Amino acid sequence: MIDLDSLTSSGQPLAFFFDLDGTLAELQPRPEQVFIPAETLAALEQLARRYAVAVVSGRPLAEIDGFTAPLRLPAAGVHGAEWRDPQGELHRVTLDGEVLAQVGQRLEAVLGDHPDLLLERKSVAFALHYRQAPEKEALVHELAAGIAAEHPEFKLQPGKCVFELKPAAASKGEAVARFMELRPFAGCLPVFVGDDRTDEEGFAVVNARGGLSVKVGEGETVARARLPSVVAVARWLQDLSRDLAPHYKQGD
Repeated sequence: MIDLDSLTSSGQPLAFFFDLDGTLAELQPRPEQVFIPAETLAALEQLARRYAVAVVSGRPLAEIDGFTAPLRLPAAGVHGAEWRDPQGELHRVTLDGEVLAQVGQRLEAVLGDHPDLLLERKSVAFALHYRQAPEKEALVHELAAGIAAEHPEFKLQPGKCVFELKPAAASKGEAVARFMELRPFAGCLPVFVGDDRTDEEGFAVVNARGGLSVKVGEGETVARARLPSVVAVARWLQDLSRDLAPHYKQGD
């Protein structure tokens, strides 16, 4: 089990950042089948009553809110391209609408010939899922990489059985750093839990601030701690919400 004593001994309050898919929720064959277990949501709510908590995900904000309801946490969606600050104000990266339409049409034209591939639109980003056809990884990568090369406003982001085209200016690292400048996150030691390559930039920001980065599952990582599975994250979160019950969130 992960020990937070070394962080709490500094006297600084903690701030928690959680990825969603593969961290709070098990991965599923299709994105719309994902859900956060009720026990995990209850523990997350308990934690958020006492500490600064945010969700940092590749999903759009509207989907994050759907998964965490009735909680409405500060959150960064689409890898930081859209975010809601602790005061509830919304911010979004914008891209040229004509470019978005052209890229969407091109992706639909290619993926339309492959019903086992899935195109997911995320306002200013696109996710190309090949979970149902892992043998087509090279095809999907070539398509996404080609578009990224032609349109520098996009960055190619590999994930678990997915390649995403996201705004080049957006990253989970930038999202975490942005939150850390705002109360109640400012002055805290950050703890970030994530499972995918998209989370590595967030881990690096947390490490640089002396916090704790936690990788879920296997694979190379810059994270300083590890949990083996989504189930382990849920158990840790439940234990954490009980163990930290006597503490209070900064600003209370």
